[in-house]
Amino acid sequence: MKRHVSTALLISIALLFAGFVYGQDDLSSREVVARKTAKGFLEELASALQKEMAAGGPVRAVGVCSDLAPSITGKISRETGWKVSRVSMKVRNPLLGMPDVWEQNVLPDFEKRTSNGEDFDTMSYSEVVSEACGKFFPYMKAVAIKQPCLACHGSEKQISSQVHAILNERYPHDRAKGHPICNLRGAISIKEPL
Repeated sequence: MKRHVSTALLISIALLFAGFVYGQDDLSSREVVARKTAKGFLEELASALQKEMAAGGPVRAVGVCSDLAPSITGKISRETGWKVSRVSMKVRNPLLGMPDVWEQNVLPDFEKRTSNGEDFDTMSYSEVVSEACGKFFPYMKAVAIKQPCLACHGSEKQISSQVHAILNERYPHDRAKGHPICNLRGAISIKEPL
């Protein structure tokens, strides 16, 4: 992961100081870096989740999503200068997972693409947007609900009483339950200033 983030940082710095007009090749390069960054984050998170699930089941895994994931996105954000986050229309933690206006427009499109059978592995979206404080290159990568996710994000029957208790304590406004398998959980969002 460290090597991956370092590569993303170097590419980002080179692009920022190049002073070029943003052409299609540029945007393609930015998307490749964003895709690799999102993939690296998801792989690191999945590895930690698997380790904790094996060591102590879903009760231990809750800490990965609540503590480790924000730590990883924060580290990537600091190292790259981008805003990296996890967003969803059904947030567990409103302080960290609420989508902005652009993300709120992309997530329903991901839902449509999901119902049309598009593969989550390749589902993403990016473009250049202008905001009051400048131009940005936002990128989003869809995240699916997989079998292990159901222990914390599934139906009431799929979530143990111990996990319910932890989730209710940590997230009194939790809306991230009741997902079926292969459903859209949300997205990794990367917002790069241009």
